[in-house]
Amino acid sequence: MEKYRTVLNLVLKQHATLGYSFLALATAGGEQLFSVVVFSCPCNSWNFAYSMVFLLVPALVLFLLGYFVSSRTWKLCTGCCINQVKHCSQTIICRGIKIFLQITVGALVAPITWISVALLNGNFYECGMCGYHSQYLLQTLCNNKSSDCQSSLFKLPCGHSTLPLPMQEDIRLTLHAQSQVLGWSLIAAIVVFTLASTCILRCYSPVSFLQLQFWKMYKVKENELFEQKSAEHAKELAERNLMSFFNSEGPQDIRTPNRAAWEEISLLYSFSRTEEYYSTIHKYAERKADNTRTSTSTIHMDVPAVLDFVDGNKNSVDSHV
Repeated sequence: MEKYRTVLNLVLKQHATLGYSFLALATAGGEQLFSVVVFSCPCNSWNFAYSMVFLLVPALVLFLLGYFVSSRTWKLCTGCCINQVKHCSQTIICRGIKIFLQITVGALVAPITWISVALLNGNFYECGMCGYHSQYLLQTLCNNKSSDCQSSLFKLPCGHSTLPLPMQEDIRLTLHAQSQVLGWSLIAAIVVFTLASTCILRCYSPVSFLQLQFWKMYKVKENELFEQKSAEHAKELAERNLMSFFNSEGPQDIRTPNRAAWEEISLLYSFSRTEEYYSTIHKYAERKADNTRTSTSTIHMDVPAVLDFVDGNKNSVDSHV
């Protein structure tokens, strides 16, 4: 049992890394499947265009899907056209750009994996370069070869070239070598960029390493509890409304956060040295608590209003945890 608990803790701590790793593996597997089952070089003037479509269009689709499936994308853009709180502020714009860049980095994992694996495989590159009209490339591939090398080069991927088999194999090895060099260069560049950007971000981090780890764990737990509490509250509200409908009687009193509260916890948030909140919900709860303490200390406050405010605060916070 202790071993399973250790594995579970590891998964919870490294869920983001494991998620990106699984996405990269799935993308690599999809590229291999496309290369073997779907891709078929036309071996004519369409070689280059056909290969570029298979190399770049799936990468573009994966990149856009990365935006589409990210909940942070919709949290960033939902209501931004009509909600005055989400724009016109320099702080909000800077936070929005920061969040957008983070979403973009996450969305780039799948397309970069696709392109890298495709280049390491070499089939797309071989087909495309055999149809690419570049005098330098043609001279490089057909150097010290027969005169009909350039004219029959586009038929090479299909094995229909009139060139001798040793010459065809030599050209294929050259093209695959070029493709793999480009693939490994892309992977190395991405690794160096990721390491450098991570180091820079950690250098300018407003919190220490341990507090940053705590912040990440808090966000995971808050998201889990938010989904759980939202489901419970939605179920309770739905049952209340259905009971009211079928029994033809007035509904029971259930407090639900108003639109202003939802807007407040949906705002973009970044850690501040002056206000040590770990999320917008944490900030909302603490401010509600401060307002409650201020209200109870006021002498001329109406008592029923105070009780109503405190009850509303408790239910609102519970609904957002």
